[in-house]
Amino acid sequence: MFYTIDILGTIAFAISGVLVATHKKLDLFGILIIAFVTAIGGGTIRDVLIGQTPVGWMKDMNFTYAIIASAVFAIVFRSKINYLRTSLFLFDTIGIGLYTVVGIEKGLSAELHPIICVALGTISACFGGVIRDILCNEIPVIFRKEIYATACILGGISYFIIRQLPIEGDFVFVIAGLVVIITRLVAVKFKISLPSIY
Repeated sequence: MFYTIDILGTIAFAISGVLVATHKKLDLFGILIIAFVTAIGGGTIRDVLIGQTPVGWMKDMNFTYAIIASAVFAIVFRSKINYLRTSLFLFDTIGIGLYTVVGIEKGLSAELHPIICVALGTISACFGGVIRDILCNEIPVIFRKEIYATACILGGISYFIIRQLPIEGDFVFVIAGLVVIITRLVAVKFKISLPSIY
C-alpha cells in the first residue's frame, strides 16, 4: 500500500509539472525536466535530510518509468486534461495528499519524533511544487495565502491521531491523505485562506 501511494503521488505530481510546463510553452526537454523535479523534488530533499542515500527514485527505476509515462500521457492528452487551472489544482492536491503520508511514514521508519515526521511529510508534499514554480518563474503556491502546507500539517496531525484508533494501517494512510485533499478542496471552494499582514 505504501509503495503504491508513493507511485501514485509521483504520477500526480509529474502530470501537474507537465501542465505548468506546457502552460509556460517550454520545449519537450523542459517539460520532462519540470515533470521530474515536481515529482521527485520533495522526496529527494526528504531522503537527503534523513540520510537515506542514494535517494529512493535512484534505486528504483519504476519511479523514473512512471514519470516518463505520465509526462508522455499528459503531453499526448493535454487537450483533454488541459482545463489548466482545474486539472493542475486537482493533480497537485492529490499529489500533496499522497506525498504527505509517504513522508510521515519515512520519518517513522527513521525513528523520528512525530513533529519532525509531520515536517518531513510537508516537505515531501510541497517542495517539488516549490522547485517547479521557481523554475517556471512563478511565486510558489506554498508562499501565497492559499491553504497548502497547512493542509499537509493537518493531514499529518490526523495521521498520528488516527493511529491511536483500532484502524488497520492501510486505512490510516488513506484517511490521512484524504484529510489533506479534502482540506485543500474545501479551502479553495469556500475561499478560505491564511490571514495576510497586508
